[in-house]
Amino acid sequence: MSSYRTHSNKRGIMAFDYMEQRRIMGNFATGVTIITTRHEEKLQGMTANAVASLSLNPPLVLVSVDNKAHMNNCLKGSKCFAINILTMEQKELSIRFAKHGPKDFSDIEYRTEATGSPIFDLALAYVDCQVTNILPGGDHDIFIGEIVAGGMQEGNPLVFYNGAYGSFCI
Repeated sequence: MSSYRTHSNKRGIMAFDYMEQRRIMGNFATGVTIITTRHEEKLQGMTANAVASLSLNPPLVLVSVDNKAHMNNCLKGSKCFAINILTMEQKELSIRFAKHGPKDFSDIEYRTEATGSPIFDLALAYVDCQVTNILPGGDHDIFIGEIVAGGMQEGNPLVFYNGAYGSFCI
């Protein structure tokens, strides 16, 4: 087992090494999603695995977005998003939407529901959300969304573990 290194931050408190945090948290297998929205009449999206179900009553989810990411401003402006949970066949979409720059939706079959955010027809599952709150979280903002629509279909999820894609089949 590797050692856990710390260093002093601006407040003199021992801060954990962020690269070590990345290595450790890489051992937490997650599902893979693409967060989408429509902002200023343009479709926007990004790959994300920092998402979670937050509350059942009211139905809330959260997504964490880097403060420097273009998507951060898009979500603040649109005040809505969809979480598209990907299938194992959608690895290439995940890679495409993880890259910086404009995203190409031209070959993706999608629809919109309550918020106007793109919902991928072939996604394993989705939730369509209105932003209810934005909280600071270090170098990220945490967008809390109330689910206003959702659905799912049969398939196997795409997962991310230790820097690599995989799947989980039952």
